[in-house]
Amino acid sequence: MNLSIQRRGLLAGGIAAALPRVARAQGKPIRIGVLTDMVGAYAANTGPGSVAGTRLAIEDFARLHPHVKVELVSADLQLKPDVAVQIAGDWLDNQGVDLITDVPLSSAAFAIGDMVKAKNKAAIFTGGASADITGSHCGPNHLHWVYDTWSMPHAVVDATVKEGGDTWYFITADYAFGHALESDAASFVAAAGGKVLGQALAPFPGTTDFSSHLMQAKASGAKVIGFANGGADTVNCIKQSAEFGIQKGGQKIAGLLFLIHDVHGVGLTSAEGVLLTEPFYWNMNDGTRAFAKRFAKLMPGNVPGSVHAGQYSAVMHYLKACVAVGPDKAKASGRAVIDQMKATPTDDPLFGKGAVRKDGRVIHDMHLFEVKSPAQSKEPWDYYIHRRTVPAAQAFRPIDQGGCKFAQW
Repeated sequence: MNLSIQRRGLLAGGIAAALPRVARAQGKPIRIGVLTDMVGAYAANTGPGSVAGTRLAIEDFARLHPHVKVELVSADLQLKPDVAVQIAGDWLDNQGVDLITDVPLSSAAFAIGDMVKAKNKAAIFTGGASADITGSHCGPNHLHWVYDTWSMPHAVVDATVKEGGDTWYFITADYAFGHALESDAASFVAAAGGKVLGQALAPFPGTTDFSSHLMQAKASGAKVIGFANGGADTVNCIKQSAEFGIQKGGQKIAGLLFLIHDVHGVGLTSAEGVLLTEPFYWNMNDGTRAFAKRFAKLMPGNVPGSVHAGQYSAVMHYLKACVAVGPDKAKASGRAVIDQMKATPTDDPLFGKGAVRKDGRVIHDMHLFEVKSPAQSKEPWDYYIHRRTVPAAQAFRPIDQGGCKFAQW
């Protein structure tokens, strides 16, 4: 898609100050850019739902601070790092964007993290998953919300090995995210006393037929096949593994980053019994259900996933920090806002209580779920059985193990 067409077609919304006097006092509006995947492999888990989650945050913030101007823009990164970087650069240099969010492509998140540092703007990555975002690629102007490649497989691998799944074979998306997810998962397998028997790398994006990879995994004799990929790739792997009778043959499958919209894409018949980790589930409590009802008005027939909820949580915390430092200072210094966010505990009805660590990792509880059978599901999107909660302090990689030099200053 032509970038100029993209920009003209941005999903945009604004919250404008009601009084001219206040508007003049604030100056230019705070602008938030949602850089996401609108039609690709990760669109269901991010995409239009990320824009909707951000809109809801801006609406709620406007009720609390009606005289602070906030505007929203969004664009499709097309799962191409160069496109993502080009859009981000234009936003920051020419469009007055102060915060870039989502970015479901880890390689793009690395580059944009460096960019916002150089330009003293801010970024909060909710869709990008590599734990290196707050490890070797950490920085003072960006945060990592929702999940990462350490937190997502952690509980799943631990539970699976304890239940006898002590030999693993990985099917891995061949780029930064997939390699990080496999590496972290493999370390958990080894720590639990298990063994990794091999891997099959699948080009990303573009792979839809995983038959050869699945046959390699089946032939390995591994008790567990771990899918170190996400979105439509995980959906295709699980569907195709069912077609090849892999589960019926006695091998377990583990979706290492398997989210509710992926479960929906697979269907309960094929996904039944799969263990997965998420920080958010729409049917978890009264607060999550209330948010889901509001979300459904913007996305009919849909429910919010973890990234969509993460957009709400992250943007609300960011805007509160903008008020604390002052809107004009927030526009002048992204680092000042990030520092304020780190100094303030997080607390919202979607993720609960948490904190923003010095390395930029936002920590909160994670939850181990099991996918229901079709008979157990009582309503649309009623997909999860809650197995256990992993407390925030245990859910994410310890800060001293991430290799973030910034956190050691």
